[in-house]
Amino acid sequence: MAFSFSDHSHRRYNPLTQTWVLCSPHRAKRPWLGQTEENQNEQRPQYDPQCYLCPGNKRATGAQNENYKATYVFTNDYSAVHSNQPSCAPSDLAQVAGSDASSDLFRVESVRGQCKVVCFSPRHDLTLAELTVEEIKQIVQVWQQIYKEMSADPTIEYVQLFENKGSMMGCSNPHPHGQMWALSDVPSEPAKEIASFKDFSDTKHSCLLCSYVTAEQANSSEESTNRVILQNDSFAVMVPFWAVWPFEAMIVAKDHVSHVGQLSSKQVEDLARAMQGLTIRYDNLFQSSFPYSMGLHQSPTANHADAEYCHLHLHFYPPLLRSATVRKFLVGFEMMAEPQRDLTAEQAAARLRALSPAHYKHN
Repeated sequence: MAFSFSDHSHRRYNPLTQTWVLCSPHRAKRPWLGQTEENQNEQRPQYDPQCYLCPGNKRATGAQNENYKATYVFTNDYSAVHSNQPSCAPSDLAQVAGSDASSDLFRVESVRGQCKVVCFSPRHDLTLAELTVEEIKQIVQVWQQIYKEMSADPTIEYVQLFENKGSMMGCSNPHPHGQMWALSDVPSEPAKEIASFKDFSDTKHSCLLCSYVTAEQANSSEESTNRVILQNDSFAVMVPFWAVWPFEAMIVAKDHVSHVGQLSSKQVEDLARAMQGLTIRYDNLFQSSFPYSMGLHQSPTANHADAEYCHLHLHFYPPLLRSATVRKFLVGFEMMAEPQRDLTAEQAAARLRALSPAHYKHN
């Protein structure tokens, strides 16, 4: 019997995080009697007077939104971090770890920063997949502005731009929006990627993602190795070889761009088209509003010491597995050992690639 990547279990290596994922494609055939979710296809009005993010409305704190007509940014009323909190002295550790606490076992750092909300559109009823390229361009341009502003702040060491879409991903308000968290330290996940970028550069004398996107473009010539969903002059959209989530995707800059602030006007438009193309296909997959968590990984700040090693890319982590109501859970073996997936990256890419580039609501 010959080994088949479509039938036999195997592990795949993620060079970005230097971790592994177990692939078990034969498990996709198992029956499902577990939890199902509500379909995310709710009908919403263009304007909701009860929504804290709609134009002109008051938020929970009493602050009032501007009567905005395009992408709108404000400071998060419930920020995860603040810029004006006191420092945490070594002696403060005794409050939670005892007076004889060992620094080998108990460590703590004070974290300062800022959090902002980025309303993508004044329309309450739309999502990223339903916005025009011009409207998504405005979002990217706002990202550029925020990133540059935060990079100029000497207290900020890291800027994270992200979106949680759908209640399944913990989104507390259905109005189309994302967030920006800027911190005084580089968090764990991007730190892993930066370490991998540096290791690859030191050993291979090239950029990890420059090499990867070139290899995946070459692989796209054969159906059995094609993980590219779509591409344009500036960006490739693909299911990564090492994907964990069923329809996980990455949008990767084809040129070596360290951060969103470096994008030209042409690259901004191409990124908007790539984001639109992927999110439309997500919605078309199960003809529903497809939930996901999405975020930009790039140089921590524009002037960071490791900026030259970093390569701009966007991660999309959607939970849906078999339908609009059946999701993947990371539990059991995946919490105790390592992530596992059923559908192979090649199978997921083929399904997304075959979908219409026009949103199903407009067909």
